[in-house]
Amino acid sequence: MALFQDAFTEWRGLHAFLQDVTERAVRAVEGADGCSITMRRNNRLATAAADGTGALELDLLQYEAEAGPCVCSMENGEENYVPDMLLERRWAPYPASAAARGVRSVLATPLAVNSHSLGALNLYSRKPDAFAAHLATVRRLSAQAAGAIAVAERIEQESETVQDLRTAMLSRSVIDQAIGMVIATRRCTPDEAMEVLRRASQARNVKLRDLCRDMVAAAAGGPPPPGSFTRRGHGDPTSL
Repeated sequence: MALFQDAFTEWRGLHAFLQDVTERAVRAVEGADGCSITMRRNNRLATAAADGTGALELDLLQYEAEAGPCVCSMENGEENYVPDMLLERRWAPYPASAAARGVRSVLATPLAVNSHSLGALNLYSRKPDAFAAHLATVRRLSAQAAGAIAVAERIEQESETVQDLRTAMLSRSVIDQAIGMVIATRRCTPDEAMEVLRRASQARNVKLRDLCRDMVAAAAGGPPPPGSFTRRGHGDPTSL
């Protein structure tokens, strides 16, 4: 993943990483005027990132027609090279539409790790047969990109898990504060206080955490403070 290693140093999310991959691919492959990455989102093909004039539009034409080199590469896990759109007879009417937009050659290569399909890397050129001398280079590039994207997706998933945990902990903190308020007012047990809050939440048709946040905010005269945790071996709480 040497070509994409720098992209991990300042993590800005999966979309920004995929965008960086397409930009690096255009610079790395001679003759490439555009690059895109096709992935499956909500059971539909979508362009996760694109660089270069017209790359996104060229992808969309294929999705609408449900045919084209990037669609086949994504669906079948096979490389598809079109030396000249003017001579291409597959996937009509896509070749004519692409040629009308100035694209003459297209190379779509699968992005896969251990036989698991991640997507397809699509290169576009205004020159005919632009990639014939660079097929080996693009294959290595796709292999590197697939490995990098697999790592990037794992980072994104872990980031989402951490955020979900953080949100849950913050919600728990506010709920606990609201429970304490009910206990102080009604002189009841924690379980009884929680049941009071649940009934109020259902009666008002609002989420429990939102109800508790509003209660704490009203009592404090402002929004509840952020939750915090204390690292082992440290005396100062670290804000969540």
